[in-house]
Amino acid sequence: MRVTFSGDEHLEALNTSFEPIGKSCQMKWQVWPCELKQRVLVLVSKQDHCLTDLIYRTKNGEIPIDIVLVGSNHRDAYSIAASEDIDFLHLPVTSENKEAQEAKLLEEIAHRRIDLVVLARYMQILSPEFCASLPGRIINIHHSFLPGFKGAKPYHQAFDHGVKLIGATAHYVTADLDEGPIIEQGIERVDHRKGVADLVNVGRDVERIVLAKAVRYHAEHRVLLNENKTVVFQ
Repeated sequence: MRVTFSGDEHLEALNTSFEPIGKSCQMKWQVWPCELKQRVLVLVSKQDHCLTDLIYRTKNGEIPIDIVLVGSNHRDAYSIAASEDIDFLHLPVTSENKEAQEAKLLEEIAHRRIDLVVLARYMQILSPEFCASLPGRIINIHHSFLPGFKGAKPYHQAFDHGVKLIGATAHYVTADLDEGPIIEQGIERVDHRKGVADLVNVGRDVERIVLAKAVRYHAEHRVLLNENKTVVFQ
């Protein structure tokens, strides 16, 4: 159950008074103030369409978050973050320094009191240890061709196979690559008239919409994790 209400602003007193009821009913329960925005770290590589969309929707009041840091293994997104007065963290990742860079990232997350990490087309695989340290607090977006079209150039593979649906999936990140609990999905129909570039453009649009919805649902505490599934309150 999810209930939204207005009333007493003294949450500590509300928590204290409700605690015996929760215990008597063997409840798992929490109370959040709606006006409290989650502090978000957005990780991105070279593709910036999801990052710019999240920034726009946040500024427009569509998503109740504060993007306090943009992190990347490249410098391509620096100008975007700088133009919005958002701190930028450049962490180039190699096979030799991956563990050390993840440790630095975790330090930043703790120091900046980050509530949520969003992988907005971050083309790095996070270690199982990193994922385990932030359960239910990392959201990823990827195209819907998995597991069929893995590796490089998935849209070229889709074009070669005459795909008729372009989609995207947003999910919580776990140690199992791209298999975490799904929060939101979306699709768009395509046909033989569209080339590879058209498919890529359609895919970007779907990814933007799906990721924005997933982040908003999480920020508004609409997502209930139930083992490997989610219940999303509309």
